[in-house]
Amino acid sequence: MVDTMALLPSFIRPTRMAKRSASPAGRPPAGDETVLDAPDHRLSPALVAAGRGEYAGAAELLAGTRAAAEWEIRDRYVRRLAAFARSRPEWFEEWRAAAPEDPDALLLGAQLAVDRVWPSPARAELLREVSPLITAAARADDRDPVPWRIALDHARGSRAGHRYFEELWEAAVRRAPHHYGCHVAALRYLATFWHGSHRECFDFADRAAQDAPAVSLVQALPARAALGYLTDGCGPQVPRARLDAAADRAIVLSARFPAADPWPAEVRNKLLYVLLRLDRWADARAQLRLIGPYATSFPWDRFSEDPLGHFLRLREHLETAGPLPSPAGLLPPPGNPLGGHGGHVCSADH
Repeated sequence: MVDTMALLPSFIRPTRMAKRSASPAGRPPAGDETVLDAPDHRLSPALVAAGRGEYAGAAELLAGTRAAAEWEIRDRYVRRLAAFARSRPEWFEEWRAAAPEDPDALLLGAQLAVDRVWPSPARAELLREVSPLITAAARADDRDPVPWRIALDHARGSRAGHRYFEELWEAAVRRAPHHYGCHVAALRYLATFWHGSHRECFDFADRAAQDAPAVSLVQALPARAALGYLTDGCGPQVPRARLDAAADRAIVLSARFPAADPWPAEVRNKLLYVLLRLDRWADARAQLRLIGPYATSFPWDRFSEDPLGHFLRLREHLETAGPLPSPAGLLPPPGNPLGGHGGHVCSADH
């Protein structure tokens, strides 16, 4: 019998990294108070300035994250600014022309280039042309793991072999051993190239979470693996106890952050979906209170073209249903987490 683990990349095997050693919310806000993908108080002014065609706010913001080595925050800001630049590129083009060697402009340019070609059917070929931009961003500041996260996504999209991916992974974790974005990129690569290998995804996620500090977003990685399992239609069964353990770990992490905080909103929205699929209604309602007004596109945009409306309808149903509510058409076919899953849903939330 073929040893499945022997065919999988070494980054999912036990790591040698050493471990480093909210107040309750009230009733969820009304629908007209709920926002989708809300920026935090630091990102918001930069986006407003970019909307006016000014790049100074974004430049100052990213320079500050680099100086303070705020790599998780930097990664999130780069993603959000690149998403804005896809539809409003003038401010970024002006920035790049004014400071072509700026490490922050180079980083944002690399992310934007990957994002622009990702939806194309010719993604793999087009991504190869983007490689020099990622290399330039990585060389601009050798401490920064974010270019390496972009490189990991790039490798997945260009269908690079796992040996090359492992080289990128090792370079990334040398710079930031517990960087959430890099870990998510590795999890996505594993799920993409070994489709249906959910147990191996859980093995990787569990080990990473065990090695990470208690406040690290990597604590939510097993719940991310659970979401992948619950939205996929193939692969061997994952025991219910493992799904519950992943959700429990993410619940503990969520409780470490204040209620109605935009920073953990992405983790909390994903966790909410997992809890609903596991029929853990009381825990789901508790996460709704912690989410407050901060809905996120993912995972709800995987099930509806109106993710905010979907979230609001789901929340209203949970608030008004009895102790054992049914999904009422607000979730994909639930199947049975202990046996078959629901229908396949694309989970590559690039």
